[in-house]
Amino acid sequence: MNLNHIVYGNLKLSNILFAVLVMVLGLILAKIISNYLRRSLKTKMNKDRLELIIKIVYYLLVLVTVIWVLSALGIKLSGLMVAGGFLGIIIGFASQSIVGNLVSGIFLTIERPMKIGNAVNIDGTVGIVEDINIISTRLRTFDGLDIRIPNEKVFTTSITNYVSNIARRFEYSIGIRYEDDAQKAIDIIIKFLNTESFVLVNPAPLVFVAKLDDSSVNIAVKIWSPVSQWYSLYMRLLWDIKVILEENDICVAFPQQVIHFADKENAPTIKPGQ
Repeated sequence: MNLNHIVYGNLKLSNILFAVLVMVLGLILAKIISNYLRRSLKTKMNKDRLELIIKIVYYLLVLVTVIWVLSALGIKLSGLMVAGGFLGIIIGFASQSIVGNLVSGIFLTIERPMKIGNAVNIDGTVGIVEDINIISTRLRTFDGLDIRIPNEKVFTTSITNYVSNIARRFEYSIGIRYEDDAQKAIDIIIKFLNTESFVLVNPAPLVFVAKLDDSSVNIAVKIWSPVSQWYSLYMRLLWDIKVILEENDICVAFPQQVIHFADKENAPTIKPGQ
């Protein structure tokens, strides 16, 4: 193989091979430095902010490598800048949303309304935060779907973070029959909740008669729990309360309607025209 073979203009085969080698080494070096920063700073910085810094460093190293490769190939950057200027004007009009997403991504990193791994609701989309990139945020829904949301939309809309606080409340409405003792039912539920280790004592659970419905006396049960145990408790306790009430002869009511029929013999006679 003749390395001095002219490929185009003054560009030799040796120059191309050297440029490819520099590009490969540059990408490998950028990856090594990124991994080193991730290992050395993971215990000293917030994960989201660390990932943003690592991405900025990585792309800067790639940019430096590309500039070096172009110089090695004898390509004048001034000519590229002039051509890129006209192209940039055209692209600029089409990339306003990209710039908005970039700026929004920076502000999201500074404000940190959510972190990777948090369960959130972003403008009606509920899921686990998988990644917060410079341009977009990725969510994994509870149905297993992967959703990408532009950062500009994330930053300008409402964000509900379900796990940012250490405790969270949930509540039930339990209807019992009118013939059952409501105070007895309340005492049973409170006694049962006091045996649950993940039901918080402070704030204490609230149990009270909330409504006298058509077919039932509705008892409201409001419970605080650690956010890590919230979902499992919410799924389990309602059935456990039903079982323990029935063990104490208090039944959960169901809709019913009582119809009274008049005695046909004693019913008043209605004459036509009356």
